[in-house]
Amino acid sequence: MGIVAGGPENLIPDLTGPDFADILWVGADHGTILLMKQKIRPICAFGDFDSLSPEERAFLEASKVEVHAYIPEKDKTDLELALDWVLKQNPDQCILCGVTGGRMDHGLAAVQLLMKSVERKTDLMIVDKNNRITLLAPGTYAIKNDPSFRYLSFLALTERVQGLHLSGVKYPLENAILPLGSSLCISNEPQSDVFTVAFDQGYLLMMRCRDQLGT
Repeated sequence: MGIVAGGPENLIPDLTGPDFADILWVGADHGTILLMKQKIRPICAFGDFDSLSPEERAFLEASKVEVHAYIPEKDKTDLELALDWVLKQNPDQCILCGVTGGRMDHGLAAVQLLMKSVERKTDLMIVDKNNRITLLAPGTYAIKNDPSFRYLSFLALTERVQGLHLSGVKYPLENAILPLGSSLCISNEPQSDVFTVAFDQGYLLMMRCRDQLGT
């Protein structure tokens, strides 16, 4: 499954392409309109829809998409409301689009929402044209390299990540500690078809990035 929020349209990839085949999409507020502009009818939509123009509201009503409407004064963002519903469906994966490149408060909140994947079977991933961001729990991961994303970076999402091993990359690490706020693991690069990430404690953001494509 996937969710599209109302981030800058130019950073949202072509969701009709083969990378996103067979995904059921959910709209979060203005992301519902962005989906329909790509000729994708979401299975449902969540939000207060305060960012829609009168024309967009009429377009949404005419589409007959199932809408879960909320008042603007609420305790969760439209994205979190949509994500909570998706997680109750227990999909194997949920892709979050339209959550980067706009307001920093919404972008940082979206990154922290990846913590909702902890102790769930659903893998969460933030996707835009230039980035793929996932949260890793302690363990060992053999990850296939995607040459279209040159850079590989890691940040601690907890006070520290301990016992960090990186192999198959330009700058390997062995039994390292990555503290919260450290840039030690920014701008690494895969050097083999499969690279390995392993660590013992903490939660680790893995970011696969490339230079700007969308403008």
